[in-house]
Amino acid sequence: MGAMNERARRPPRVLGPTIDDETRCVHYHGPTDVIAIKFKCCDEYYPCHRCHEEAAGHPARQWPEREALEPAVLCGRCRRELPVLEYMAVSACPGCGARFNERCSLHYPLYFAFGPETIGGEGSGKINE
Repeated sequence: MGAMNERARRPPRVLGPTIDDETRCVHYHGPTDVIAIKFKCCDEYYPCHRCHEEAAGHPARQWPEREALEPAVLCGRCRRELPVLEYMAVSACPGCGARFNERCSLHYPLYFAFGPETIGGEGSGKINE
């Protein structure tokens, strides 16, 4: 296989002070703290907003609503990338079943310029224009 195919299969790297292989960090390290967020400003994954703030060297930018279907959340257990709206609509990884910390929703405004209420009807997966 070519180098391009190998890179495509390699899981994304997670920057910042992680403490294990499931993306837990020095700030959030409970059993359900198993996601990393791809930051819009740098296209890099960090376990949390504090990790980005301490390590990135630039201010964070929120994902705009028009990009809500972009993969920007990484499951630390199976390394599946989830679109933002899919992540907001589930409480566990659709790939491996790992439970996500429900309190992460309190930080949505730090990462996303929209919230789950922008989903057009329950479970439709559509965003409001």
